[in-house]
Amino acid sequence: MAHAGRRWTRRGFLLTGLASAAAASQGRKPPEFPTFPSGARGFPDPSTGLEVVRLTDPAWFSTLPAYYNRAIASHGGYLLFTCGRTGSPQAFRLDLKTAESQQLTGAGGLDGATLALTPDNRAFCYCAGRSLFLAKFGSKEREVYRVPEGWERGRGVTVAPDGAAATLVETRAGASRLRTIPLRAGAPRTVFESAAAISDPLPRPRHAQTLYRSGGRGLWLVDHGGRGNRRLELASGRIAAALWAPDGRTLLYLLLPEDPAQLHSIREHSPDTGADKPIARTSQFACFSANRDTSVFAGASENRGSPYVLLLLRATGAEKTLCEHRATDAAAVCPVFSPDSQQLFFQSDRDGKPAIYSVRLDQLVEKTA
Repeated sequence: MAHAGRRWTRRGFLLTGLASAAAASQGRKPPEFPTFPSGARGFPDPSTGLEVVRLTDPAWFSTLPAYYNRAIASHGGYLLFTCGRTGSPQAFRLDLKTAESQQLTGAGGLDGATLALTPDNRAFCYCAGRSLFLAKFGSKEREVYRVPEGWERGRGVTVAPDGAAATLVETRAGASRLRTIPLRAGAPRTVFESAAAISDPLPRPRHAQTLYRSGGRGLWLVDHGGRGNRRLELASGRIAAALWAPDGRTLLYLLLPEDPAQLHSIREHSPDTGADKPIARTSQFACFSANRDTSVFAGASENRGSPYVLLLLRATGAEKTLCEHRATDAAAVCPVFSPDSQQLFFQSDRDGKPAIYSVRLDQLVEKTA
């Protein structure tokens, strides 16, 4: 990755030509957005000596999507991010072999946290203003939904694991409702309405249920028909982040205890049985993610004396320091594994503005299928 910038030109030219030819053969003109050469720069981490690659230039404001949205293609070839280098926040695609980036949108009011790849890697969703868009690569985006007058879009938009629908929250006068928006065919519908503020919907894989936050009252789970709405009985404390295991059987969450002197921990909850158990205590993780088989976790410590990105092995609870993040807000570091678990990506404003970084894990973590 540190030398990717030397070979981008010919490859980038060929890829652009192939994409244009494919779009033309289908009678569609591809969007005329700019492509930018690699600005990647590798450097040894001062604490561990591991090579860290800064993938985007800190002169521009570059951020990853919300931690629960799919940002990296399943084949690991590229990732989506938001960048303001063309004057306003827009979606970009970063080629992970060449470090070349291509602008994908020209929308006003784009919300970078809502960027999400569809499972087939052929399209992505995002919100701009009151609208939800679906954009196929090499083709013009289309508006699939617009928040009705009298309502406002709440926090959080996710694409279902099967790619059939997007889920979002709408609010008005203190009330909220959970909405599902079909991406293929069908009409939008309301799952349920609440008098409390809700946010961050997260569909459960292989189950017709959605997880969501309800104000300061923890995490709740509701059936897609609006039935069985219930609060999950999790450990006492604040839930910093929550992720479904790939099979949907359990929920992994980062717990911040009520007592600030206690260590933050990763725990696992089974909604079907109610079982809730600790996985491991952490070095004060402020955010976390899991690799594909949940055998390894990554987190960013909020300890100011040790501002590190770390790996945590599930089997033993042992931690491995990867590098310094030095972000002003550790919760915004948002580490995310590549699908094969051989790279970790994160963001940091260590150089003034947020930029995206990567670290190789092939000597530290077993490759996942």
